[in-house]
Amino acid sequence: MKPSPRAASTAVKRRIFLVEDHPITRRGLVELINHELDLLVCGEADTAAEALEAIKKLRPDLVLVDITLPRRSGLTLLKDIRLWAPNVCVLVLSMHDEQLYAERVLRAGGHGYIMKNEGGEKLLAAMRQVMSGKTYVSDCVSTRIVDAFAGRSKATESNPVGRLTDREFEVFQLLGQGLPTVEIGRRLHLSPKTIDSHRLHIKEKLQLSNLPELMRYAVRWAATEEML
Repeated sequence: MKPSPRAASTAVKRRIFLVEDHPITRRGLVELINHELDLLVCGEADTAAEALEAIKKLRPDLVLVDITLPRRSGLTLLKDIRLWAPNVCVLVLSMHDEQLYAERVLRAGGHGYIMKNEGGEKLLAAMRQVMSGKTYVSDCVSTRIVDAFAGRSKATESNPVGRLTDREFEVFQLLGQGLPTVEIGRRLHLSPKTIDSHRLHIKEKLQLSNLPELMRYAVRWAATEEML
């Protein structure tokens, strides 16, 4: 009979790097992971910039990252990891709607997406599944992906924000935080003219009449996300 992960030798521990900006949540994850005989937290970070530098040096087996981070999103960090450490597995852990985020994560090169309300045992199972070379998403997201591949998905997203490209989505999130065009451009390393172009495309995709209406929509959306 194959030995369980809990019975594994400490000599074969898989190394996990945590990227989470909430200290209490991060501490809970450290305790959960380090309790397992086959897993070990090898490093932690609370920002994307700090995480990327550490990941380049440590080359962990898996990065567990929150999608919402200060100053730079987990989605952007994921793309950077794929560039600088392509062999490192990335599992996104989030409290935000998987219907909106999970497919973006997979398109960006992530290996899985799991909601924080799934609990510790499911999280550990997802981590091991990803490190075994498989993808982890919920049954609901898996069905959507299969339906889309088979041409059975609906022409329109149930959530209109899902129509945005990743870059438009980043701009939309920062608009919701009330940031001006110049600051959004600075954070995304884009010119103000490019940001203005993205705003127009976002307005059209969300079928809004004008830019002030877009700002109100973005702020309300951001407030709702913050409450989760």
